[in-house]
Order: sequence, then structure tokens, then C-alpha cells
Amino acid sequence: MNLLNFIATYPDEESCRTKFKEYRDQQGVICPKCGHKEQYWKQDKSSYECKHCHYRQSLRANTVIHGSNLPFRYWFIAIHLLTSTKKSFSAAELQRQLGHKRYEPIWYLLHKLRGIMGKRDEQYSLLGVLELDEGFFSTQTQEEEKTETQKRGRGSQKKSKVLVMAESQPVEGETTKNGKPRKVGHIKMIVIKDLKSATITTLVREYPKNQALILTTQPLMSN
Repeated sequence: MNLLNFIATYPDEESCRTKFKEYRDQQGVICPKCGHKEQYWKQDKSSYECKHCHYRQSLRANTVIHGSNLPFRYWFIAIHLLTSTKKSFSAAELQRQLGHKRYEPIWYLLHKLRGIMGKRDEQYSLLGVLELDEGFFSTQTQEEEKTETQKRGRGSQKKSKVLVMAESQPVEGETTKNGKPRKVGHIKMIVIKDLKSATITTLVREYPKNQALILTTQPLMSN
């Protein structure tokens, strides 16, 4: 979904809230008190009520946005940016784009989302042919990011080395100078201490189901 489609689909707070409830209902809401799965929706209270013990929980309860007072649309915007943009962005930049006064809630929002995405990725096993590449991501503490003392693009910024592994499958289409067209499946990104052959080989061997590896950049492995 591109940015224009996102804005058209989620134009306001109510549309995001409605979609969030739809997701919750699809996943199933469980009473944290008795474990019962059948719930009433109390429209006037904007909460669920257990049919068994009548315990009530809010729409946000026991989800990634539990305890947050930020608008639903903030969360939807952040999720869209995290999943649709290639380059990383800071909490300070998101705060600026949203026009939010306080930095800490926005940092917490991104921290929670990135944590959830990392746990989700751990559940996937990569299959078939893989493409490998290297990445470098800026690493900052919350205070460093807030004050932005490190200038964007400066070579002395703290950088984390990341090995990127992506499932790669051929698709129909004309062959170009870059080869036959392929599509990307699941992706794993792993922080590594260096880009030496031994380090990368050790990680690759953890995925015995792979049939082959395609290296997308020549300088990926060093001795």
C-alpha cells in the first residue's frame, strides 16, 4: 500500500480505530481474568465484557498499544512507515512529522513496534533460494536521538552491521541486464559483529532447508 492509498484508507482517527477493532475481533479476544473467549462489545464504554465473568477490558488492553494514550492513527502511520519504507527513521523525525509535542511517547511507540516486529521475524524459517546482502544501521541511545547531536549521514555515527537474508523466487517476465525477475518472500535481519566469511557462514548454516544462496553484492564476505 503506497502513501496515497494509506491516506485514502485511513483518513482519520475513527477509521483507524474501527480497523483496529476488526483486527482484534479476527484474532479473538480472551478474558484475562477467566480465560473465556466469548465477549460482548460495549459500544457506550468502548470496551469488551466477558460473557462468563463480566470482566471488562478496553479496546487497547493486552495489545501492542496497551497503556498508550496516543491516537490510533499515530500507530497506524508508524506501522505503515516501518513496513513500507526502505530507510530507517528516528523517533525525533516521526515526532516532527506528526507534530506531537513530547518526544518520549513517540520513542516508546517505535520501540514497541520494532520489538514486536523482531519477535515476529524469529518465528519464520527461510526456505528455498536466499539472497544475502549487508546493511549498516545507525545506532543511537534515546538521549542521543532526542538531542540529535550526531549529524545525519556523518561517517563517524555508530553503525551496526546487519546481515540481510531474503527468500527469492523466480517469476514470469523478461530477462534484463540484472537477470531474471524474482520476488522476495520472508526476510531475516541479524545484527552481526563483523562481515567476515566465518561469521556469515555460521549464521547461514542455521538454515539447512535452503537449497542455494545468491550473493547480491560481491564485497559481502571478507576474510
